Amino acid sequence: MIRIIEDAYCKIFVLEGLFLLYVFLHGLIRGENMELGRDSDTGGQVKYVVELARALGAMPGVYRVDLLTRQVAAPDVDWSYGEPTEMLSPLKPENDIQATGESGGAYIVRIPFGPKDKYISKELLWPHIPEFVDGALGHIIQMSKVLGEQISGGEPVWPVAIHGHYADAGDSAALLSGALNVPMLLTGHSLGRDKLEQLLKQGRQSREEVNATYRIMRRIEAEELSLDASDVVITSTRQEIEEQWRLYDGFDPVLERKLRARIKRNVSCFGRFMPRMVVIPPGMEFHHIVPHDADMEREIGDEDNPESPDPPVWSEIMRFFSNPRKPMILALARPDPKKNITTLVKAFGECKPLRELANLTLIMGNRDAIDEMSSTNASVLLSILKLIDKYDLYGQVAYPKHHKQHEVADIYRLAAKTKGVFINPAFIEPFGLTLIEAAAHGLPMVATKNGGPVDINKVLDNGLLVDPHDQQSIADALLKLVSNKQLWVRCRQNGLNNIHLFSWPEHCKTYLSRITSCKPRKPQWQKSDDGFETSESDSPGDSLRDINDLSLNLKLSLDGEKIEGSGTFDNALDSEENTTNGNSRLVNAVLELSKDAEKNPERAGSIEKAESNTSKSLTLRRRKFIFVIALDFEMNSDFLDAMKVIVEAAADKNAGSIGFILSTASSISEIISLLESGGLGPMDFDAFICNSGSELYYPSSNSEGGLSGLPVIPDFDYHSHIGYRWGGEGLRKTLVRWAANINEKKGAEGERIVEDESGSATHCCAFKLANPEMVPPAKELRKLLRIQGLRCHAIYCQNGTKINVIPVLASRAQALRYLYVRWGVDLSRLVVFVGESGDTDYEELIGGVHKTVILKGVCSGASKLHTNRNYPFEHVVPFDSPNLVESEGCTSSNIKASLEKLGVPKG
Repeated sequence: MIRIIEDAYCKIFVLEGLFLLYVFLHGLIRGENMELGRDSDTGGQVKYVVELARALGAMPGVYRVDLLTRQVAAPDVDWSYGEPTEMLSPLKPENDIQATGESGGAYIVRIPFGPKDKYISKELLWPHIPEFVDGALGHIIQMSKVLGEQISGGEPVWPVAIHGHYADAGDSAALLSGALNVPMLLTGHSLGRDKLEQLLKQGRQSREEVNATYRIMRRIEAEELSLDASDVVITSTRQEIEEQWRLYDGFDPVLERKLRARIKRNVSCFGRFMPRMVVIPPGMEFHHIVPHDADMEREIGDEDNPESPDPPVWSEIMRFFSNPRKPMILALARPDPKKNITTLVKAFGECKPLRELANLTLIMGNRDAIDEMSSTNASVLLSILKLIDKYDLYGQVAYPKHHKQHEVADIYRLAAKTKGVFINPAFIEPFGLTLIEAAAHGLPMVATKNGGPVDINKVLDNGLLVDPHDQQSIADALLKLVSNKQLWVRCRQNGLNNIHLFSWPEHCKTYLSRITSCKPRKPQWQKSDDGFETSESDSPGDSLRDINDLSLNLKLSLDGEKIEGSGTFDNALDSEENTTNGNSRLVNAVLELSKDAEKNPERAGSIEKAESNTSKSLTLRRRKFIFVIALDFEMNSDFLDAMKVIVEAAADKNAGSIGFILSTASSISEIISLLESGGLGPMDFDAFICNSGSELYYPSSNSEGGLSGLPVIPDFDYHSHIGYRWGGEGLRKTLVRWAANINEKKGAEGERIVEDESGSATHCCAFKLANPEMVPPAKELRKLLRIQGLRCHAIYCQNGTKINVIPVLASRAQALRYLYVRWGVDLSRLVVFVGESGDTDYEELIGGVHKTVILKGVCSGASKLHTNRNYPFEHVVPFDSPNLVESEGCTSSNIKASLEKLGVPKG
């Protein structure tokens, strides 16, 4: 929690009992003896997130830190990765004495999801992310209750923030943030758009081949969604912001500064939001590093000092060299093409003076046999071995097969002892944590000029930067450092003097200050009396760089392009305050919304009365199963017939054991009308998820408690829950302009291809499509809105005849998670019925811990909505999941057979 001490002169934020949540899904994660380099998923990112969690767990004011990852109980990995929980012991022994409380400290929490008994690569995890989110949600809710009993007098302690690391975890964190209504932070580490560009430049694979291999388009969409949901994005370097994140539709550095300036001046942003980008270099723990001078004075293999023998790894490396006393050039990287080790070997092999002065050590992960390595890594290693043979570098290059993680420090020490140099020649290095480690051991550096090393060298001033594509430049820089002893000593000393700036305590202090700048959020039905108030700015303490040079006019193109400079564009939104006369009829129609709830705030209390009268929580919890009907028909007799078949399939169950939820893209009034036309009523259902998940209603037998005369009660808490970053009137006006633009460009005279729908509600802008073929696909509308800083979820519905634009983290799938958080509905007891295809949010309904029945032949015409997808369904839908079955048609007998396969009992 965040407590405020305030007087007439200042406001002090005091951190107390913070619960922090981290998500990192891929690779093998444990606190001790990390297997870094075991595979491409278990690299420096693993070490970073584990050490960050450990360091934050020791910070004052932080009660508990949970690092959520995947539980792996596979025969080809160590048993420790299958343990549900692992406590991270503090690096400093004295921290053990601190009273952290019964559940305090830092932990790795492993959530089971994906294939059982199988360790899979990150590219194959995408279909299973909803299952992780559901499992993680269960852990968080349980832990919030436990912590509430321990430190908050029974009041649940929700995470103060959820921080996703990498694209898959960012996607997961966004869903968790939306389900819990808590702030989200993001660290990308490496970015999909940048990787795609690099791979295409190499020319080895086509775009289609890259996507098939790396699931790159799904990764990019996850990064875009993460930007939509994030309050703060943590980067290691300024370069990552200016050259990598700016490639994304959802981030524009110029627009971000303009929006911050408008917020500071209390000027409307017209519903536009941009995440705050913050540079915080990674930290490092230094307490285990031995004094350097003592190492420098010792000789390797000094028999006169038996009490301090050489580490075993030293002899493992030195056996490769004919002259082990020469300075050692050290590279520490996986044999991956992007690490550029082959260029380093060429530079060394072709520079005779360098070969005469130095040895080269390549620490390239661990391997048993080349044939057992991945094809990519094996290819790089074979290329290196061929180069060693070509240049006859035997006796001058070491490439040991094995090393333990704790021996890495000894390897750095050996290189420093020989007055060597550390090199990172990667084509692009997002940060370069090994450069920090090397500097802490007294090693000067030569590093790529692309990425994080630029910022590191500005701080440490301990080496030289090179063009990784320039082989001669690499050789010259290495030769300069190993031959010029005065330069070597100066770089070494600069690194040692400045390395404290990269300590974990410094990192954590800055990090926690960023968390306090986020506007706190938590589940809205909790009464909050902590009095916390904050500016709308994500970072109120920041100075506005170049604020006087910023134009506060937001000029944005309707054609979906980012606008540079301040030129004039035909379709620019030069003024958000006013609409053109030619569009006034369309504007006014869209802005006539059903705002009964807002006009009658006294009814907000009626839901509490309805909850008491109908015992909503008890009603939902006592259901053995709840059937969620999520068939994406239009509101017609076909929908009614399919609904009746599903209800009939549950007729032989015990009375009251099965509940029903209707989940559609239609408004509540349309649903009630359809039910009444078929002889059904609201009381036959437990809940209604309407307008693609932007509204949630419960049936009411009390007509006076209903909404606008309808026998249903709205969940006002849900409205508050999903309201984060909802663009409101600014978004509506933009969509009206977009619709008018399409009508003008593509429609015949007087024809309206897109027009507003009277079903628009407070959190849903709905449009009817008279001619769906003339409307751009969903991905283009999403791109347009993201470029303009409008954070929302655009869904094409009902066979392409309707568009619903709803809050960014609202959806029909998220509404089900809300029922779990709010009412304790067991997600594993839900059975979701979907068609063979559906709305553009269709895929979100299939994954997770709930059970899914796909009714073949139903809604198959909606498949045309998915023809312009960036990635195939196979990349996101877990077709091999035991929770998913296909029913041969929508008949009662087929549905009953499918339910039996899913383990739903007959009675």
